[in-house]
Amino acid sequence: MSGPYDDIIHLSHPTSKNRPRMSIHDRAAQFSPFAALSGHAAAIAETARLTDRKLELDEDTKAELDRGQAILLEHISERPEITVTWFRPDERKEGGAYITTTGRLKKLDEAERILILTDDTRIPLEAVVSLESDSF
Repeated sequence: MSGPYDDIIHLSHPTSKNRPRMSIHDRAAQFSPFAALSGHAAAIAETARLTDRKLELDEDTKAELDRGQAILLEHISERPEITVTWFRPDERKEGGAYITTTGRLKKLDEAERILILTDDTRIPLEAVVSLESDSF
Protein backbone atom coordinates (compact mmCIF):
# COMPACT_ATOMS: atom_id res chain seq x y z
CA MET A 1 0.00 0.00 0.00
CA SER A 2 1.28 3.37 -0.80
CA GLY A 3 -1.37 5.89 0.15
CA PRO A 4 -1.20 9.24 1.92
CA TYR A 5 -2.56 7.80 5.20
CA ASP A 6 -0.62 4.54 5.40
CA ASP A 7 1.29 5.75 8.43
CA ILE A 8 -1.84 6.38 10.56
CA ILE A 9 -4.47 4.03 9.17
CA HIS A 10 -3.85 1.28 11.73
CA LEU A 11 -3.52 3.52 14.78
CA SER A 12 -6.20 3.46 17.49
CA HIS A 13 -8.79 6.24 17.67
CA PRO A 14 -7.45 9.20 19.66
CA THR A 15 -9.13 9.76 23.03
CA SER A 16 -9.04 13.05 24.92
CA LYS A 17 -7.74 13.06 28.46
CA ASN A 18 -9.74 16.21 29.29
CA ARG A 19 -13.15 15.51 27.76
CA PRO A 20 -15.40 12.45 27.87
CA ARG A 21 -16.31 10.76 24.61
CA MET A 22 -19.57 12.05 23.04
CA SER A 23 -22.49 9.62 23.08
CA ILE A 24 -23.74 8.25 19.79
CA HIS A 25 -27.09 10.03 20.35
CA ASP A 26 -25.44 13.44 20.84
CA ARG A 27 -23.15 12.88 17.87
CA ALA A 28 -26.11 11.99 15.66
CA ALA A 29 -27.93 15.14 16.78
CA GLN A 30 -25.11 17.25 15.35
CA PHE A 31 -25.83 15.89 11.90
CA SER A 32 -29.62 15.85 12.05
CA PRO A 33 -31.48 17.91 9.43
CA PHE A 34 -31.85 21.58 10.18
CA ALA A 35 -35.43 22.88 10.16
CA ALA A 36 -34.88 26.23 8.48
CA LEU A 37 -38.62 26.81 8.13
CA SER A 38 -39.86 26.09 11.64
CA GLY A 39 -43.63 25.67 11.69
CA HIS A 40 -43.80 25.05 7.95
CA ALA A 41 -44.80 21.39 8.35
CA ALA A 42 -47.52 22.37 10.84
CA ALA A 43 -48.87 25.01 8.44
CA ILE A 44 -49.03 22.47 5.62
CA ALA A 45 -50.79 19.96 7.87
CA GLU A 46 -53.33 22.61 8.91
CA THR A 47 -54.02 23.53 5.29
CA ALA A 48 -54.50 19.87 4.38
CA ARG A 49 -56.91 19.26 7.30
CA LEU A 50 -60.42 18.89 5.90
CA THR A 51 -63.51 20.57 7.29
CA ASP A 52 -67.17 20.20 6.40
CA ARG A 53 -69.41 22.97 5.14
CA LYS A 54 -72.52 23.77 7.11
CA LEU A 55 -75.62 22.60 5.27
CA GLU A 56 -78.75 24.70 5.10
CA LEU A 57 -81.82 22.84 6.38
CA ASP A 58 -85.04 22.75 4.40
CA GLU A 59 -88.31 23.96 5.91
CA ASP A 60 -89.60 20.45 6.65
CA THR A 61 -86.49 19.57 8.67
CA LYS A 62 -86.71 22.87 10.56
CA ALA A 63 -90.37 22.20 11.39
CA GLU A 64 -89.51 18.68 12.59
CA LEU A 65 -86.75 20.08 14.84
CA ASP A 66 -89.20 22.65 16.26
CA ARG A 67 -91.71 19.90 17.07
CA GLY A 68 -88.99 17.87 18.78
CA GLN A 69 -87.92 20.87 20.85
CA ALA A 70 -91.51 21.51 21.92
CA ILE A 71 -91.89 17.89 23.05
CA LEU A 72 -88.59 18.08 24.93
CA LEU A 73 -89.79 21.22 26.72
CA GLU A 74 -92.86 19.30 27.92
CA HIS A 75 -90.70 16.45 29.29
CA ILE A 76 -87.71 18.49 30.52
CA SER A 77 -88.42 17.70 34.18
CA GLU A 78 -87.80 14.01 33.36
CA ARG A 79 -84.34 14.86 31.96
CA PRO A 80 -84.90 12.87 28.75
CA GLU A 81 -81.96 11.27 26.99
CA ILE A 82 -81.36 12.88 23.62
CA THR A 83 -79.04 12.35 20.69
CA VAL A 84 -78.15 15.55 18.87
CA THR A 85 -76.25 15.87 15.61
CA TRP A 86 -74.92 19.39 15.30
CA PHE A 87 -72.39 21.48 13.42
CA ARG A 88 -69.42 22.80 15.39
CA PRO A 89 -67.52 25.54 13.52
CA ASP A 90 -63.76 25.14 13.25
CA GLU A 91 -61.78 27.62 15.34
CA ARG A 92 -58.94 28.01 12.83
CA LYS A 93 -60.43 27.86 9.36
CA GLU A 94 -63.67 28.04 7.41
CA GLY A 95 -66.04 25.14 7.89
CA GLY A 96 -66.30 22.76 10.81
CA ALA A 97 -67.42 19.27 11.74
CA TYR A 98 -70.69 17.47 12.37
CA ILE A 99 -70.76 15.93 15.84
CA THR A 100 -73.25 13.54 17.38
CA THR A 101 -73.68 13.97 21.12
CA THR A 102 -75.80 11.82 23.43
CA GLY A 103 -76.77 12.88 26.94
CA ARG A 104 -79.56 13.87 29.28
CA LEU A 105 -81.21 17.22 28.67
CA LYS A 106 -80.84 19.55 31.65
CA LYS A 107 -82.20 22.79 30.20
CA LEU A 108 -83.35 24.36 26.98
CA ASP A 109 -82.40 28.02 27.22
CA GLU A 110 -84.80 29.75 24.83
CA ALA A 111 -83.33 33.20 25.40
CA GLU A 112 -79.81 32.17 24.38
CA ARG A 113 -81.14 29.39 22.12
CA ILE A 114 -78.91 26.70 23.66
CA LEU A 115 -79.47 23.07 24.66
CA ILE A 116 -77.68 22.31 27.93
CA LEU A 117 -77.00 18.71 28.87
CA THR A 118 -76.42 17.38 32.39
CA ASP A 119 -72.65 17.15 31.70
CA ASP A 120 -72.76 20.92 30.88
CA THR A 121 -72.34 20.39 27.13
CA ARG A 122 -73.82 23.46 25.41
CA ILE A 123 -75.24 23.06 21.92
CA PRO A 124 -76.49 26.10 19.97
CA LEU A 125 -79.98 25.43 18.57
CA GLU A 126 -79.10 26.96 15.19
CA ALA A 127 -76.33 24.34 14.83
CA VAL A 128 -78.66 21.35 15.40
CA VAL A 129 -79.40 19.29 12.27
CA SER A 130 -80.92 16.20 13.90
CA LEU A 131 -82.62 15.57 17.22
CA GLU A 132 -83.62 12.13 18.53
CA SER A 133 -85.19 11.04 21.79
CA ASP A 134 -87.40 8.29 23.18
CA SER A 135 -89.83 11.08 24.15
CA PHE A 136 -90.92 11.48 20.53
